[in-house]
Amino acid sequence: MSLVAVSLGALLVVALIVCVLLAYRLSQLRRMGTPVLLRGLPAADDQGWRHGTVHYSEDALRYFRLTSLRRGPTRTLSRSSIEIVRRRRPFGTEGDILEGMIVLELAPGADEAGRAYELAMAPGAVTAFQSWLESRQSDRSQRRRSA
Repeated sequence: MSLVAVSLGALLVVALIVCVLLAYRLSQLRRMGTPVLLRGLPAADDQGWRHGTVHYSEDALRYFRLTSLRRGPTRTLSRSSIEIVRRRRPFGTEGDILEGMIVLELAPGADEAGRAYELAMAPGAVTAFQSWLESRQSDRSQRRRSA
């Protein structure tokens, strides 16, 4: 066998492994999370949307991008820092990929970098997201600890 044939065979094996890992990640994320589209702001009118899923925990929203092989979340937004600035319907060419979804604009500061985001979700997922946000424990409801 020539060196070229061995090299091509090795590349084929590596490509096959990457495809299997990506297919496994896609199946796991679709089964376990809420499907959303996320983009960082500022962004052009219909640019920057990324498909993924979100997983809710007690203190954070974890976003997993579908096309990433990364083990952990792509973005983590702190529950106590998430604030919905406005809600809107998709406009212009956004309607092609966001049909039937509601877009929520999140105030800057929900992640470590202090960025603003837009989340696009189905109406039922928006209701679940808002319920999750509203059920967080208020800072004022915490007992003051004596020194």
